Amino acid sequence: MSKLITPRAEDYSRWYTDIVLQAQLADYSPVRGCMVIRPPGMAVWERMRDALDGMFKATGHENAYFPLFIPESFLHKEKEHVEGFAPECAVVTHGGGQKLEEPLVVRPTSETIVYSMYAKWIQSYRDLPLLINQWANVVRWEMRTRLFLRTMEFLWQEGHTAHATEEEAEKETLTILDIYDTFARDWMAMPCLRGLKTNAEKFAGAVRTYSIEALMQDNKALQAGTSHNLGQNFAKAFEVRYQTEAGELDFVWNTSWGVSTRLVGALVMTHSDDQGLVIPPKLAPTQVMVVPIYKEAEKATVLGAMDRIIKDLSSVVLIKGDARDGMRPGFKFNEWEMKGVPLRLELGPRDLAAGQVVVARRFSPEGREAKQPMRLDALATSVPAMLDEIQKDLYDAAGARLAANTRPVEGYDAFKQELDGRGGFLQAHWCGSPDCEARIKEETKATIRGIPLASPPEMSDSGSCLICGGASSRRVYFARAY
Repeated sequence: MSKLITPRAEDYSRWYTDIVLQAQLADYSPVRGCMVIRPPGMAVWERMRDALDGMFKATGHENAYFPLFIPESFLHKEKEHVEGFAPECAVVTHGGGQKLEEPLVVRPTSETIVYSMYAKWIQSYRDLPLLINQWANVVRWEMRTRLFLRTMEFLWQEGHTAHATEEEAEKETLTILDIYDTFARDWMAMPCLRGLKTNAEKFAGAVRTYSIEALMQDNKALQAGTSHNLGQNFAKAFEVRYQTEAGELDFVWNTSWGVSTRLVGALVMTHSDDQGLVIPPKLAPTQVMVVPIYKEAEKATVLGAMDRIIKDLSSVVLIKGDARDGMRPGFKFNEWEMKGVPLRLELGPRDLAAGQVVVARRFSPEGREAKQPMRLDALATSVPAMLDEIQKDLYDAAGARLAANTRPVEGYDAFKQELDGRGGFLQAHWCGSPDCEARIKEETKATIRGIPLASPPEMSDSGSCLICGGASSRRVYFARAY
């Protein structure tokens, strides 16, 4: 199976696409720039969705759904927003065989239609806060697309909230950033850097944008989630007012935030290897695959034992068995390895006689056995414990890679050499000028991925801007990114 996967060292881009296709996560659509998410890919996204949905609801958010079509005039109500999204919009001009009186935009994001509804629903301080999330699809007319990472249509969640004060809105924005960071760490086993976006990189129409940034195995950054404090910009555009406790009228304070199926691509590039997909156990649709090994005379005995194992473990792990005829065990081993199942249980007559199975880890760091025997009577406790161990091992490996490739750099020449060499996150000084930021992006393709929220000591020293030499009180994170 691994022959179907281009080695990372040979062509990282091809390696990524090979894994997505061969693991059957997605396929190319007949519509340019769109993808078909296949059942294994959808199952991973559903695991992500369910985990995040529980975290949102635990903090008081409720789900709703808003229309796919937005009146074109809505986008023009917030100047910065329309300028940011106009190039990416798909517009419907005809319907039912007739030209529409007003064109409809296929949603690139839903702020405008959401806040038009909030203007109807919010009358008093008693209606606040309003905390709503929706799971939906959006369309952005991308010219250069890649499966999961950048497609014209993708799935996501988008939260939209309204608050009585600026302080409440800012707290909400950072609460969601914490949720995203916790999800990336605890579920995806993917460590991230948290930061504030510059004005050039923030969401169109936001006052402030915060993000979590992950490092892929090719040492490029990937923006994994964003949370936006919108201030009162959209509230003023759509007349979302409320009566305060003092009886006065004021505009609400809004936030919006989202993650998308891009996270599936992030998962692939964070953990997978040249043998195929690697999925952290907490997000694996199948955590354990039992592969029986037998000759025809032994078939009934071995399959009966496999069924008993599945029945015994099904309450503690997501487990399946592969009893397909006409396929050698080695073929099955390779297939489930390529598809990223975290644990494989190999079961044959000799194993049964010894009261054990052979357990094979999909991911085994240095110092851990890739295969080992495990007693049948210990499976119910040992298998979940091993899955927890794998989850931690994946996070530790990704964390070590992030730490090894996040480093300070001094001077513009050294900055460019490091980008063209190892890459990764470079901690460098910037004076705060948008002109210096734009020049760095134009000349190196690197962007400021974030301004640290709480600067660690290595980011807090004073220095000189890479470009102009002007004073800088702290470093920011630069990287080339997807």
